[in-house]
Amino acid sequence: MAARAAGGRWSDLALRTASALALGPLALACVWEGGWAWRALLLVAMAGLGWEWGRLAGRARPLALTAAMALLWAAGVAFSLEAGVLSTLWVAVLIGWFYRSRFAALGVPYAAIGGLCLLWLRLRPGAGLADTVFLVLVVWGTDIGAYLVGRLLGGPKLAPRISPGKTWSGSVGGLLIGAAAGAGLAAYLAMSPGRAFAAGLLLSLCAQGGDLLESAIKRKLGVKDSGQTIPGHGGLFDRLDGFLTAAPVAALLAVYVQGGMPLWA
Repeated sequence: MAARAAGGRWSDLALRTASALALGPLALACVWEGGWAWRALLLVAMAGLGWEWGRLAGRARPLALTAAMALLWAAGVAFSLEAGVLSTLWVAVLIGWFYRSRFAALGVPYAAIGGLCLLWLRLRPGAGLADTVFLVLVVWGTDIGAYLVGRLLGGPKLAPRISPGKTWSGSVGGLLIGAAAGAGLAAYLAMSPGRAFAAGLLLSLCAQGGDLLESAIKRKLGVKDSGQTIPGHGGLFDRLDGFLTAAPVAALLAVYVQGGMPLWA
């Protein structure tokens, strides 16, 4: 019995690892390249999130919502982050009217604002690359740390009514490992690892909050995953939930710092 339970803890590890090894380098290459590589990646991600949310809203072919997300991406590329974010309000109203669904409308700001902030963060002059790599390391470190520590140590559940698999040990482990990953980047760049650790803690908390929010949505809808886009991980929302909530906070930190300095400076 114990052996089977232990095996169940790690039953999805091989598939999750294979998917990460396939998609992780592609994402990192787009982060490194920036420019149109990053824009194209965000277009695919935002359109895919629109499609997934439309399916969650009960639409078999949610083309209008997918196109709306692509339109918001275009507003962010052609004009500014502010224009894209403000446009989400109008687009959400139109989507709610078109689908006659408040749930469908709520998906617009949920997915679009985080996506637009990711787009802006990498493309801002000066520290765009450092900021985006920092965010990626913190969120990935949080996810990996929570997964490994939670399964190794177990213990009391974090939010059993929302996500029965999450534990307090995993949450704390993810928090510390995510923040340490960000501090490691700052140390490599010889730029305030202590401040980076503090910023990493904040972004890790936001990422975990996004994970719990998405889990609550899936629990409400009675689904296990937001989709089947990524083997072992589910849908795009399942993989990007932490980024969608952490990216706006990272963008605010970057705006506060200004002067071309990294967001943790």
